[in-house]
Amino acid sequence: MNVANLQIEGLLMAVAAINNTLVRKGLVSVDDVDLALRKVEASLTGDERLYEDMSPSNRDAVCFPIRLLMAANAAQGEADIPPFSDLAKSVGQKKQPYNDQM
Repeated sequence: MNVANLQIEGLLMAVAAINNTLVRKGLVSVDDVDLALRKVEASLTGDERLYEDMSPSNRDAVCFPIRLLMAANAAQGEADIPPFSDLAKSVGQKKQPYNDQM
C-alpha cells in the first residue's frame, strides 16, 4: 500500500476520534457533525469540475474521506470507533451511483 494512503488512513481515524470526543463532551451533537459533513459533500459533488473532469471512481475518491467520517459519526453509540476497514466497507456498501451513471 502507498505510504500516503496509510497517512490518510491515520488522519481520518484521528479526525473521527476528535469528532467522537467533541460529541461525548457535549460540545457538538451527532447531528451537528453529520450536517457539517453532508454540507461539505454536497459542496464537492455540486462542483462542476467533479462532473466534467473526473471519472466516477475519482469522484468517489474525493468523497471517500467525508463518507468515512459520516460512517464513524453514525457509530457514535458504540464504545469505540470501528476499525478503518469496517468503516471503509460501510462506505462501499452505501455508495449510490451518480446521476450520469444511471
